[in-house]
Amino acid sequence: MIEFNNVSKTYASVKALVDITFKIEKGEMAFVMGPSGAGKSTLLRLLYLSDKADIGFVSIAGFNIATLKETSYAYLRRNIGFVFQDFKLLKNKSVYDNIALTLRIRGVMEREIKEKVYTALKMVNLRHKIDCNPLTLSGGEQQRVTIARALVGEPTVMLADEPTGNLDAGNETSIMNIFKDINAKGTTILVATHNENLVKGTGKRALYLDNGRLVKQEIS
Repeated sequence: MIEFNNVSKTYASVKALVDITFKIEKGEMAFVMGPSGAGKSTLLRLLYLSDKADIGFVSIAGFNIATLKETSYAYLRRNIGFVFQDFKLLKNKSVYDNIALTLRIRGVMEREIKEKVYTALKMVNLRHKIDCNPLTLSGGEQQRVTIARALVGEPTVMLADEPTGNLDAGNETSIMNIFKDINAKGTTILVATHNENLVKGTGKRALYLDNGRLVKQEIS
């Protein structure tokens, strides 16, 4: 479902990723670990087509990114949900409209959008906040809206970049439980984090980056 084969990426003189090789199976939930600057965000950007590898092969959801035409980027992104650390919610829109926007861009009928938004909000336990403005929500609630937005398009793969980085311990647990529920329904999930506590005891695979290199993989 996700595959890196001898992938390297350099920005100016900085080696962000160096000869990275790994594979995430369909339906798997895994973590990319490492301190700030280790290469976690770069790895996710390559998967989300925000950047391209200099060397190597990257594949996600059955697509070889190296040979994919830019005209097909939008189609591939429909198969990928992305959860941002800083939420990136529209402050002048309601929770409903933030989640519905992706489907409206795709031309989905409003009746179907309503059903899918309700389902996504139920998954993150925020149905009662549907008409609220994001500014009135707590950090944990805003992150759950972000997850619902990533989930509403029914992606086959979900990527998350430090999804609990701005949250307290209680909200960290809540967010991770939501990811586990989503994964249990068949979605492949890759979470980038520097927080060891999120990974310990999950029984999931962790890939450790250090200075752009994959230094080890282990089950936590």
